[in-house]
Amino acid sequence: MPNVYSQQFEYDDADPAGYRAGASQVGKAAGGRDNVVKEFEIPAGESVCPYHYEYEEEWLLLLEGAVTVRTPNGERSLERGGLMCFPAGPDGAHKLTNRGDATALALMWSSAREPSVSIYPDSDKMGVWAGEDRAMLRRADAQLDYYEGER
Repeated sequence: MPNVYSQQFEYDDADPAGYRAGASQVGKAAGGRDNVVKEFEIPAGESVCPYHYEYEEEWLLLLEGAVTVRTPNGERSLERGGLMCFPAGPDGAHKLTNRGDATALALMWSSAREPSVSIYPDSDKMGVWAGEDRAMLRRADAQLDYYEGER
């Protein structure tokens, strides 16, 4: 059984500076199937993901440290024990950044059903995930006619 205070975190070497946070699939390790529960280790000066929203509700519980959470209403500080819900759609856009000196631990969960779509308002990108099929598109370039290329 996993313990959120003794996880091993995986870091992706491809993540650029400013987005080097570690992740652990604690929900999967606990046997979960219907919800995705991830724990993030966020070193000082790093963020979990770019500012984005999804089409499902997502939750955040800060286990240790402090982070700055950007939402459509601006930025706010969240400290140990802080709990936030990000609603589905544009009103739930968010980004977690550790501007402190100590590493922060955050637990995030959602239904994370696939296919899933994330929108990145700052860069006007859209990410689509469906099993092994994945795409990151600039929304302005993705405006094809529904029947284009069909026979």
